[in-house]
Amino acid sequence: MPTSPNNKSISKKVKDIKLNSLLEITKAINNNFSTDKLLKIFQEVLEKKLNIGKLVLFSNENDNWKCILKYGVGLEYNDINVECDLLSITEIGTINFSEKRLSKAFEIVIPVFHKSQPLAYVLIGDLEDKIEVSPAIKHLPFVQILTSIIVVAIENKKLARDTVRQAAMRKELELASEMQSMLFPSKLPRDNNIDTAAFYLPHQQVGGDYYDFIWLNENECAFCVADVSGKGVAAALLMSNFQANLRVLFHYTNSLTELVRELNTKVMANAKGEKFITLFIAKYNIVTRTLTYINAAHNPPLLAAGKGVSTLKIGCTGLGMFDEIENIKEGIVTISPGTTIVCYTDGLTELENDNGDDFGIDSLKELIRKNPTLNMMDLNSLIMETVMNYKQSRPYIDDIALFCMKVF
Repeated sequence: MPTSPNNKSISKKVKDIKLNSLLEITKAINNNFSTDKLLKIFQEVLEKKLNIGKLVLFSNENDNWKCILKYGVGLEYNDINVECDLLSITEIGTINFSEKRLSKAFEIVIPVFHKSQPLAYVLIGDLEDKIEVSPAIKHLPFVQILTSIIVVAIENKKLARDTVRQAAMRKELELASEMQSMLFPSKLPRDNNIDTAAFYLPHQQVGGDYYDFIWLNENECAFCVADVSGKGVAAALLMSNFQANLRVLFHYTNSLTELVRELNTKVMANAKGEKFITLFIAKYNIVTRTLTYINAAHNPPLLAAGKGVSTLKIGCTGLGMFDEIENIKEGIVTISPGTTIVCYTDGLTELENDNGDDFGIDSLKELIRKNPTLNMMDLNSLIMETVMNYKQSRPYIDDIALFCMKVF
């Protein structure tokens, strides 16, 4: 049967509406309209111009499904479980909900995918135009196109925001990394009495490992290596506070035991028991050749003298584990010429290879024992080169700090 002039007029009017709607949406996107404004235009086109009575739009927000637009519906949309009811739908079609009463409210689902990743689902229903062909059939291709344009535009806005946020975060982390590097000694001594060198590799841009070297007077120096439980910004913040407290406390006391007690109090106050710090701290007198140290639950440093390699274990529990540390013991060692002391954090010895075997303390001992004549900078380089080769394709999983000192 030939199409009546009136039907032709209606058809042309609908085409004009669709074309104008696409132009309006495109212009809004080019003018960087907000998500709310884009959704308002989307609703206006579907509800007012195409007479679609019910609509719900679910969007994937960081792997959480959220309803970002709805109209013409009551509370029934709250009962829709996207993961159970919709994720299996990959093409436009009729709805088959797990709960039959929902299929009465909505008739069609339009999925929007990027490759295999679902971005959104649009549910439409209550299509009022009942003349001849259902609007669900007449308008569906256009609704699908319009939905895809809107969803992709919103997704691009989210990606743009994420890009800006990530760029800002990268900038902040770069600044934090620069500031953290300023906490480490800018220059370590290499003279006729001692040769020192250090290496630091954070797992992320900032980390919770720390080493330090301080001259207490013309004959006595202090050095330490510490490790905050955890990684990243939180660990770095606690460690920077710890470093400041340690340097201040050295102005008030020369006793390692008193220093460790005070540091424990500070860590408890700052970390609230949520994190702890392992610490090895020592003083060395270049005249008496006496090394005094406390190992607060840290990986025992290695002391290589002659052909033997021993460990420095004497001390106490870690800092921030208990309100007070009851029993602190100081280790005292007389250092002979040519002795090397290697302090490190667990990120070094626990680094694993492709078989899941860690590098281990024995491998580190053997490496030090076989290279007694190296200067400390070269020893550090050899240790790190050996460890990085050992891990093969495995990533390093923790911060790494290494401090070496040779006594002449």
